[in-house]
Amino acid sequence: MNLRGVDLNLLVILDALLEEAHVSRAAHRLNLSQPAVSSALQRCRTLFNDPLLEREASGMRRTARAEALRGPLRHVLGEVGGLIDPPEIPLSEVERTIHIVSADDPMLMIAPRLIARLQRAAPGVSLVIQPWRGAAAALQSLATGQVDLAISVFPRHDDFTVVQLFEETYVVAMRSDHPAAGAFDLEAWLAWPHVIVSGRGERHTAVDDELHRMGRTRRIGAVVPSFRLVPPILARTDCIALLPRHTVAVSQSTHLIGRAPPFEVSGFSLELAWHVRRATDRIVRHVADEIRHVAFEETNARASPESDRADRH
Repeated sequence: MNLRGVDLNLLVILDALLEEAHVSRAAHRLNLSQPAVSSALQRCRTLFNDPLLEREASGMRRTARAEALRGPLRHVLGEVGGLIDPPEIPLSEVERTIHIVSADDPMLMIAPRLIARLQRAAPGVSLVIQPWRGAAAALQSLATGQVDLAISVFPRHDDFTVVQLFEETYVVAMRSDHPAAGAFDLEAWLAWPHVIVSGRGERHTAVDDELHRMGRTRRIGAVVPSFRLVPPILARTDCIALLPRHTVAVSQSTHLIGRAPPFEVSGFSLELAWHVRRATDRIVRHVADEIRHVAFEETNARASPESDRADRH
């Protein structure tokens, strides 16, 4: 049989007809007119070369062919329905790997609680956290499908959904017994070597541009590729560093303190991004929601003593 010549809507009507064995009741069930259902019955009779429903004194009865069709027809329609609108698998039964690209610093704060939450609600969902190579590379990976989610600061683009995780501000971090910890001001800040974080090894930042406008410069003690390297350096040297507040908060060192920068330093919004084609991907959206939940809880829990002291100095 050439299926291209078969109107599959006929099978839906036939299913109702065989279930009800009555044209009017089938029409009511399908929200169709009685003439439309009667016409469909005639077409089904031609298709199957059988009367299907025959009149008798008490109404209509199914033919032997119709009785034989009922079970297979219901099965076929169920399979087609599952193909078009598959049943939703419970999160606890989903097996899936989600790839996330992010710098180390946000993951230090987010990953432990994120993984714990996923293990409770969706234990079959595993994470692959990939190394950070810049926002442009992250967006390219999202576009090609190599990664599902990315965390950074992103430009706006129609192909990507970008949501804010939290607003980040900067503090000047140093060890708690640092000579500059007491009367901290611009002179104290410039008196000590600075640690800069740059994945490309750059020594010049926007802070240096601001200092140049003020007719001042700072001494660079070290340039490192990751924020994770900074706290151990600060804990063991006289270096200081301008760090995102949450880097200081999540640091394992209890010997670091934060001070407010001696002049205004703009913060940034840490964001989560995914490609718009993932808008209906239930698992990607679930992990994204969990990341947002963890980020919200972590940032609200980070009203740390270091942060308080930074605000007061």
